[in-house]
Parts: sequence; C-alpha cells; structure tokens
Amino acid sequence: QVQLVESGGGLVQDGGSLRLSCVASGRTFSGTAMGWFRQAPGKEREFVAAISWSGSITYSADSVKGRFTISRDNAKNTAYLQMNSLKPEDTAVYYCAARHTVPSMRVDTYNYWGQGTQVTVSS
Repeated sequence: QVQLVESGGGLVQDGGSLRLSCVASGRTFSGTAMGWFRQAPGKEREFVAAISWSGSITYSADSVKGRFTISRDNAKNTAYLQMNSLKPEDTAVYYCAARHTVPSMRVDTYNYWGQGTQVTVSS
C-alpha cells in the first residue's frame, strides 16, 4: 500500500505561482511512477503531469506545458508540481497519484490517490 498526502494549494491571482507537494508513505513506494491530475467542478478528472521513478521520463498535458513542472525527491518520498503563470482555468482540486510501473496519462491506470488540494486562481 502507498498513502499519499498533498499540500500547497491555495488562492492565487492570475499569473501567480504555487508549488504543490505530495508526500508518500508505505513500504511499496519504491519504484512507483507519480502523476498529478485535476478536477474542476462539473468536469472529469484530467491528466496534468507524470514522472517516472528515476525522474528521467516526464509527461505534461498540452494545457500546462511551459508553465507547470513535475519533479520528485525520492529521498524525501515527495513529488512536486511547480505551477507558474497560473490562469483562472487552472482552478481545480489537484490530486497526486501513484502506480507501480511506468508513468501514465490515464486516470484509470493509477492505484493510489491522495485526498486532493484546492487551487483557486482569481482573475
């Protein structure tokens, strides 16, 4: 089992920045790929970014490329999502997720999920 806890969300103005963190615990964390997803009210959960265990492979959604960066520190069991140039349309609950193989952009391929952290971008 892997437990995930997100933090770092909040209210920020258009053009601002936030850094989300996802701390993992559990003896099976080793070797996991991590992903960030988001869900806005009335919309389906959507892929944001993913990273392999080594950090050598990353994927990002087109809507966030050039603005968001995913990274991880395995010594701290933590994944990060640095969000710059935030826009009102980035407003959503952001979730981190983990799976025991290569990173994926599909929501239904992740085994473990955090509880989510709210990000609100005001115009």
